Amino acid sequence: MLILVTNDDGVRSPGLRALALALGEIGDVVVVAPDRNRSAVGHALTLDQPLRAEEIKTDVFAVDGTPTDCVNLGIHGLLSQRPDLVVSGINGGLNVGDDISYSGTVCAALEATLMGLPAFAISLDTSGWNKTDLSVAAQFAKKLALDIINHGLPEETFLNVNIPRGGCSGVELTTQGKRKYSETVIVKEDPRGRKYYWIGGTEAGFVDLSGSDCNAVQRGFISVTPVRTNMTHEKSYIVMQQKLFDCLKDNA
Repeated sequence: MLILVTNDDGVRSPGLRALALALGEIGDVVVVAPDRNRSAVGHALTLDQPLRAEEIKTDVFAVDGTPTDCVNLGIHGLLSQRPDLVVSGINGGLNVGDDISYSGTVCAALEATLMGLPAFAISLDTSGWNKTDLSVAAQFAKKLALDIINHGLPEETFLNVNIPRGGCSGVELTTQGKRKYSETVIVKEDPRGRKYYWIGGTEAGFVDLSGSDCNAVQRGFISVTPVRTNMTHEKSYIVMQQKLFDCLKDNA
């Protein structure tokens, strides 16, 4: 079994290292990850400049691009064969609710799924890489990887996994929740008197939605959320058919 491992925290992240070691117990692992932190780049793909990949040690490649670049380059340029599984993580910090729209970790798994490969993203609620929590996350990733290899995943679906800190009470299959963030843009001046802006609202909690990833992690459970690559909203499609918007009438 060949497993491609990537992340968005960078190739030297403790989370990536722990993940690769754990998965190395069940298959051959090749790491293709950004050469630096590329958090919150979403599903960005580099098209306006070439990419470089440095093999910093055997089967570990540092790429001067995004997590999505790493998945593309790994599959089409660096690996000798298509991997059986792609795993992205272990991210330092949760990726729940609306985070999945921004997360390079999650979007790396999305990219693999678009290429027809089974994949999951895994994130840990941590700010200091607690060894015990990291071990829990890595061992769960190994178990989940085996389950996916043995049972597969639904078509056009990948998994977004989040691990609570301080031990876990179990595992729950969850839906995507809803984060709350403060809307903050910090404005300052550089030494030459020119303004610069720093975007980054602080977390202000989450909406209390039963069965969501946010609720599960807050209660101390590992959350496993199936995510679709097809973003069509079927209920809205039906409503729009019934209401027949004016701009659609010519084609009715």
